[in-house]
Amino acid sequence: MIMHELVRKLQARYKYAWIVLKGLVKTDFRLRYQGSFLGIAWSVLKPLMTFCVMYVVFGKFLRMSDGTPTYPVVLLLGISSWQFVTESTNVGLRSVVDRGDLLRKIHFPNYIVVVSATVGAMISYAINLGVVLIFALFARVHFTWRVVLLPLNIVELYAVTLGITLIMATMYVYFRDIAHIWDVLQQLVFYSMPIIYPLSYVTNRGGLYADLARLELLNPIAQTIQDIRHNFIAPDSQPTVWNQFSNPVLQIVPPLFTVVLLWIGIYLFRCNSRKFAEVM
Repeated sequence: MIMHELVRKLQARYKYAWIVLKGLVKTDFRLRYQGSFLGIAWSVLKPLMTFCVMYVVFGKFLRMSDGTPTYPVVLLLGISSWQFVTESTNVGLRSVVDRGDLLRKIHFPNYIVVVSATVGAMISYAINLGVVLIFALFARVHFTWRVVLLPLNIVELYAVTLGITLIMATMYVYFRDIAHIWDVLQQLVFYSMPIIYPLSYVTNRGGLYADLARLELLNPIAQTIQDIRHNFIAPDSQPTVWNQFSNPVLQIVPPLFTVVLLWIGIYLFRCNSRKFAEVM
């Protein structure tokens, strides 16, 4: 009875917000590929083309591979996961300003415009995961029970991405330069994480560089992408924070950092959302 009452109150409180969110997601998704000949197919073609370039350069010419048959699928999965992060943040940080006229005319929670950008990117990510699954089946990937952990990994990736997006969307209202700064930072973050190169390529060499490489896993984005790869495709070859560190304190650093980032994002956005209309 108590649970039923709680559910009813939550439905009553967030029903309008949910309706607005669905409308914005549908509109954004349609407009994203409007006028394009291939349309929604670009959500799949973009990571595939990036994968082809990265695989030829890093896998073939530079020979940065983990030496396993699943490496191409692991690379595609990493690129698709990173594209979700960049698409969410690049669209989300401008969402409040781009929807400024709508926010001034219609009363609804401002955070919905940011959430709609990340949900739209999540839809594209889900399509890409389907493509990765097809590649994995052709590569004869041996799936394990760890696949059941994949939804938790995706929720964590969404949480850290939403936290970052909320922070940058708030900052963008006051400082438009944040978009240009993020363009540079995301390239730095991309090449500093084991996305296009296998982490084992460095850790297997031992020494100081191996220790520094393991520290990359304390980055919640890197940790989550590695967990997704580990649980979905290659549990035997993908290093994660859980098998690279025996200290439980270090193991909980990335998830804890995710919670902190999300809390900061929500807090900053809520504190400043009432001022958005007059600032814009």
